Amino acid sequence: MEHVQQTDLPRPVYRHISTFLRSFSTSGLLVGILFFAVSLTPSLIPRPYLIQAVISGFSLAAGYAVGVSLRWLWSFFELPEPTVRRARTLKIAAAIVSIAAAAVFLWQAAHWQNTVRHIMGLEPIESAEPVKLGLIAVLMFIVLVLLARLFRLTFRVLSRWLQYFLTRPIANALGGLVALALFWSAANGVIFKFALRAADSSFQQLDALMDPEIAPPADLARTGSGASLVHWDELGRQGRQFIASGPTGADIGAFFGAAAPDPVRVYVGLNSAETARERAKLALEELKRAGGFERKSLIVVVPTGTGWIDPEALDTVEYLLHGDVASVAVQYSYLTSWLSLLVEPGYGADAADALFDAVYGYWTTLPRDRRPKLYLHGLSLGAMNSQGSVDLFDVISDPFQGALWSGPPFPSALWRSVTADRVAGSSAWLPRYRDSSAIRFTSQENALDIPGAHWGAMRIVYLQYASDPVTFFDPHSFYREPDWMKPPRGPDVSPALNWFPVVTGLQLLADMALATTSPMGYGHVYAPEHYIDAWMAVTDPQGITAEDVTRLKAQFSVR
Repeated sequence: MEHVQQTDLPRPVYRHISTFLRSFSTSGLLVGILFFAVSLTPSLIPRPYLIQAVISGFSLAAGYAVGVSLRWLWSFFELPEPTVRRARTLKIAAAIVSIAAAAVFLWQAAHWQNTVRHIMGLEPIESAEPVKLGLIAVLMFIVLVLLARLFRLTFRVLSRWLQYFLTRPIANALGGLVALALFWSAANGVIFKFALRAADSSFQQLDALMDPEIAPPADLARTGSGASLVHWDELGRQGRQFIASGPTGADIGAFFGAAAPDPVRVYVGLNSAETARERAKLALEELKRAGGFERKSLIVVVPTGTGWIDPEALDTVEYLLHGDVASVAVQYSYLTSWLSLLVEPGYGADAADALFDAVYGYWTTLPRDRRPKLYLHGLSLGAMNSQGSVDLFDVISDPFQGALWSGPPFPSALWRSVTADRVAGSSAWLPRYRDSSAIRFTSQENALDIPGAHWGAMRIVYLQYASDPVTFFDPHSFYREPDWMKPPRGPDVSPALNWFPVVTGLQLLADMALATTSPMGYGHVYAPEHYIDAWMAVTDPQGITAEDVTRLKAQFSVR
């Protein structure tokens, strides 16, 4: 009796597991494994095995859904069905093929990742942790399948109940809509808002942290000093870092062997005023107080979502302009750029609009022969918002001198328009636009000296890497090959990268999250030497020799 109990107890568990496994669609597994396999191929950014496992799990689930849909269409059109025996044989064959394909592709995963790592100068990996990768991907797949089945159960219960009151087609349609609403509300109201609230709180606390090593400036001309219109503790973490860093006039003078003034930096934090317009007005007044309009050049900078300004961009141009330059920025968020874009997309645009309107409005009142040259700059979300802050037709009668926009995100309207209208035959990752008199593109290799092209009154440069997924993610890549993948490709894109429906879109989504983990000079991490080439074209600084440029690049390369 005791022996019977020990052997009988696990039977319900085995039965449930067996029933669950038999419930899987053969066609769904076949397509799912195909999607899983190709998800292991490289994309733009090297991926750790945990991220790869998540991508592969979602790809397996997406492929399974495609396979199930194809099987449903087969039944819907009443095409011939296999016998029970043949169906069993097909399932066994599908299992064997799936396991073999998964094993082969998992074995190749490390090699594929190393094709990207080699281009970026990273050490190769010996293993992609295939066992851990596979197990996590399968677990992710099972969770997604269970959620899909829970949705199907909810839909069926609702539609059957509604059939007591409505016709079957209407009940099914309404049941589907109600089920969608319930699941969306759960995801949005519980998971998303909880995660957002946690992120919002943590980023706000991080922004408020006071670094004990960064003291308020003693120089009364600087923002945050005792004479400043902006309080030091209201600048935010990134604002304080921006004001406290950067080259001094002594640093610049030592490099060129001649005296140079301290560059002017003005920053207004998110807590300095209630609205974007008020912060922009405060920034303008602080810029006047600090003598920003008395410099030869003035740069209106739009920071990233957290308020960060890339030191590689600002430090280099301050050297090139011999310190006779002012820059001004206003914080609009303390969330990372992708969260800021998702949650508060209008905040950055409003702040950029307000700052440009305030600075440009005052700048146009100054005598043309005594006002500074005016430039715009932004990286990532800052580049998108900076582009959106100005309508080129509104400034055509009194144009600013130029702009440098690096790593523009794929939704950037002006960037998308210019790229779409590129000269026939030029690549999507390094396009030529019309006669190149107003807008030019560059990447790791300086492509700004175009034979036969002459700059006009306004110089706009886009600095972008072909391996930057923030710029080159395309929602259409889920169902069609993006233009930047067509030959000739960028030098920093793996030759083993291929387009696959659905899977490539998932890979690029993950790449965006990893975009800043790449080495400098690849992905979404822009190198100072490339900024130097871009700023040289935009500002056309006087008195800078080719030898100076080489020395400056060497100096920044060892920082």
